[in-house]
Amino acid sequence: MYDKVSANQNFVEREQKIEKFWADNMIFEKSIELRQHSPEFTFYDGPPTANGKPHIGHVLTRVIKDMIPRYKTMKGYKVPRKAGWDTHGLPVELEVEKMLGLDGKDQIEAYGMEPFIQHCKDSVWKYKGMWEEFSDAVGFWADMEHPYVTYDNNYIESEWWALKQIWDKKLLYKGYKIVPYCPRCGTPLSSHEVAQGYKDVKERSAIARFKVKGEDAYILAWTTTPWTLPSNVALCVNPDETYIKVKMKEEDYVYYLAQALADTVLGEGTYDVLETYKGTDLEYKEYEALYPVETKKKAYYVVCDSYVTMTDGTGVVHIAPAFGEDDSKVGRKYDLPFLQMVDENGMMTKETKWAGHSCIKRVDLEGENGVSPEVIKDLKERGLLFSAPNFEHSYPHCWRCDTPLIYYARESWFIKMTAVKDDLIRNNNTVNWIPESIGKGRFGNWLENIQDWGISRNRYWGTPLNVWECECGCQHAIGSIAELKSMSDNCPDDIELHRPFIDAVTIKCPECGKEMHRVPEVIDCWFDSGSMPFAQHHYPFENEELFKEQYPADFISEAVDQTRGWFYSLMAISTLLFNQSPFRNVIVLGHVQDENGQKMSKSKGNAVDPMEALREYGADAIRWYFYSNSAPWLPNRFHKKAVLEGRSKFMGTLYNTYAFYVLYAEIDQFDPMKYTLDYGKLSVMDKWLLSKLNSTVKAVDANLAAYKIPETAKVLQEFVDDMSNWYVRRSRERFWAKGMEQDKINAYMTLYTALVTICKAAAPMIPFMTEEIYRNIVVNVDKNAPESIHFCDFPEVNEEWIDTKLEEDMDHVLQIVVQGRACRNTANIKNRQPIGKMYVKAAFELSDFYKDIIADELNVKEVVFTDDVSAFTSYSFKPQLRTVGPKYGKKLNAIRQYLGSVDGNAAMNELKTTGKLTFDADGDQVELLEEDLLIDAAQTCALPILPGYVSDTEYETTVVLDTNLTPELVEEGFVREIISKIQTMRKEAGFEVMDHIRVYFAQNDKIKTLVDSNNAEIKDEVLANEICFDTIKGYNKEWNINGETVVIGVEKENA
Repeated sequence: MYDKVSANQNFVEREQKIEKFWADNMIFEKSIELRQHSPEFTFYDGPPTANGKPHIGHVLTRVIKDMIPRYKTMKGYKVPRKAGWDTHGLPVELEVEKMLGLDGKDQIEAYGMEPFIQHCKDSVWKYKGMWEEFSDAVGFWADMEHPYVTYDNNYIESEWWALKQIWDKKLLYKGYKIVPYCPRCGTPLSSHEVAQGYKDVKERSAIARFKVKGEDAYILAWTTTPWTLPSNVALCVNPDETYIKVKMKEEDYVYYLAQALADTVLGEGTYDVLETYKGTDLEYKEYEALYPVETKKKAYYVVCDSYVTMTDGTGVVHIAPAFGEDDSKVGRKYDLPFLQMVDENGMMTKETKWAGHSCIKRVDLEGENGVSPEVIKDLKERGLLFSAPNFEHSYPHCWRCDTPLIYYARESWFIKMTAVKDDLIRNNNTVNWIPESIGKGRFGNWLENIQDWGISRNRYWGTPLNVWECECGCQHAIGSIAELKSMSDNCPDDIELHRPFIDAVTIKCPECGKEMHRVPEVIDCWFDSGSMPFAQHHYPFENEELFKEQYPADFISEAVDQTRGWFYSLMAISTLLFNQSPFRNVIVLGHVQDENGQKMSKSKGNAVDPMEALREYGADAIRWYFYSNSAPWLPNRFHKKAVLEGRSKFMGTLYNTYAFYVLYAEIDQFDPMKYTLDYGKLSVMDKWLLSKLNSTVKAVDANLAAYKIPETAKVLQEFVDDMSNWYVRRSRERFWAKGMEQDKINAYMTLYTALVTICKAAAPMIPFMTEEIYRNIVVNVDKNAPESIHFCDFPEVNEEWIDTKLEEDMDHVLQIVVQGRACRNTANIKNRQPIGKMYVKAAFELSDFYKDIIADELNVKEVVFTDDVSAFTSYSFKPQLRTVGPKYGKKLNAIRQYLGSVDGNAAMNELKTTGKLTFDADGDQVELLEEDLLIDAAQTCALPILPGYVSDTEYETTVVLDTNLTPELVEEGFVREIISKIQTMRKEAGFEVMDHIRVYFAQNDKIKTLVDSNNAEIKDEVLANEICFDTIKGYNKEWNINGETVVIGVEKENA
């Protein structure tokens, strides 16, 4: 009837069988088809790059992105899950450059753009097989047979349509701006790309001496980028701050600088103040250039702007309009000349002393490079360097090649996001961010300070910018292939929308009739991924209804760094095109760290290979770890111990319960299809388990509907623990009973119902194990059952079976049992040793039924509830310094003395009755509330009047055990130890549960006497037909039982 359940908890091997079952029987595809006519729940999958390997962080994103769609499918929704591949961009180009041995744009163009592009297209699929194997192994269900691919012509055409819409709204423009620029890659970056690459660096800054014209004095100006000094055209002060002219006492120098920073820069007492100025008083003061250049416009004078702060430096900033947004703004304000002594490759130009040298330190160039040290050396040799202090700051680096960025004036294409700022904020406010703090904080703040999106890239492998220009000045954006062909005489029928093919296509200028040529740029690949809601369907050219059904997404999820990546590009493009948010709910995920909280990396040697981890622990175990470990948005410390602990605690417990059911159901050939669960005939324990089951399902449903993942894991964990370690353990003898009495049927049906129901509730989280259990205990007995657990509906809650009073009472029982075990541990008495009496003082009363459970569980003869346990317990009090100190600081010693000598029980009664303790300390009245006290429950078993009593207090419940043992109790404990040892030997000998045996004892007369006088009980417990003395047969072993050495043998009957 049932497949045998192995005692070996090798989850990985069984998961592989389930994975094969899913693939062979197209279970994912069928799960979609079965819900074909159901309401839709839309999930968008953020596209990974297939030319990069999956890492352990991708397991986290995959298991979250898989679990919610599984849950929604079981709740009756159709949940299409289209996989996607992000295929454009610099990471692909860099991989191909490395493969071909090329370095930089010049070598790419010499090699040939067309073959280079073909290599890029091939390269993006380098790890496709690895990604698919990884996704299958982790249980991530998505349509990978029909993915959206961002380099596909249809996808690009949809992007062109979007860009045309933005163009028509006059939000796409070409501007000459200061942009973050990577000299290694030769392309600007968008602001959200810049945000991904900040690093803390230590560099030498420079405070330079700028000689004032007509005076024997210098202006001190500070810069963190000495390489920009050859491009200097002005010095800037804050118009509202105070500046001073000083003469140094030890040196023959006169300086101008900010008063607020003078002591920091010059040193206290090292100078005399000659004159004081407002910043505006220094405006237009001229100085001699450090590196003079003939300019048509006036240069080398002091200007004013409020962006200059008094937090660092000298209060005077050097201005190079080509290398900073603030500098550029000041340059435009004063009509300063534009000097750009750095070329597009980041090299100093021929007009400088360092022609051909890299302006910043480049990791891709050999030897010492970066011209700043040379500039500092030059200034020092010429007496124009005041100091070169080390400076630590956070500086942006290219997220793709790790090169420090420079802020560089160049012509680029921008989308005017500032024009839709209010719409972005309003749309964001409609999203359910999990956690809310990221949506309102990190992401919300980003939108509040939004900048125009630098959309263009001066590269090759990307979606070509769809703008054509004419020499007459006309510009035209193409919105479709059809429009392109209608305006072009040389567009091939099968045009590929990539460089260099699209570069060759010209169109006729609508204004002058001349040829228009496409601009050379491609676009930011984040625009690709942000366009997936419509571009995956080739909207608006086809699938209009499908797009409208699946837009916006009900759910997305990615890591926290995507707040300025995919989350932003989705929101930006959707706002520009449709003026609404493209997603309703988003779970933001933290990063995966090592067990010490360090970022994982190959260089540190702490990176975890995801496939190795899946092969070692299994997918369900890793899934469960990520669900249960912490809130999803917090960092996860991934390590073996944590994963195995979670696997053992939850999966191991559930598996053991399942194995228990199958073992006995197979022995009894119990077929649950032949019986019904008659609630009226059930025992209290059965009703309790079903109440807990339905309360759990209700909580799981509510939590998953609200995207509360750790909370879901917690209630599942608690139920499985209660089912195994309380219900099954308390009900075992019911399953062992002979025949098939009603009570045994009730036990089977209750456990069966609980197992099947909890597996369905847990199926979205641990899909492999729940499938295995379902296939064995449901499909094997019910030929009409759905083929897979993932075809089932999520369990319905039976409210009539929820009995909150019953659950509360059983919780009280469990609490008392836990405290009783703590008392046993304190007294060092094993649970097999019976104890005479137990006292309980609590705010609740329990019926005899529950008292009997407590007595049986703790092996106590009698449980007595009482209102007074003061004879056994007392309390000790200490002042809570955090609250008592500020109130009664000088009286602390007197308070300590009083609390140390007070009658603990009397003080506790006063505290509970009046809410405070009132007493005199050094002649003054003191009142202490409960929060002013540290209270410990102290057992008084050390008192000679009551030896052998042990107590434990939790909240308002006190448990006291009388550990005094009579000879009868000691003998009973001995017998239980003997039974335990025989049961252990049955397992070790490999006997089946229902095998009858013979037992042999030798070499201990005391134990012989004990066994002889308790013969019937021992035989009944261990299924022994006969007990023999003074001879040993079968499997045997020497034991020490309570200090008595004995040899015991066990032999299967008829062996």
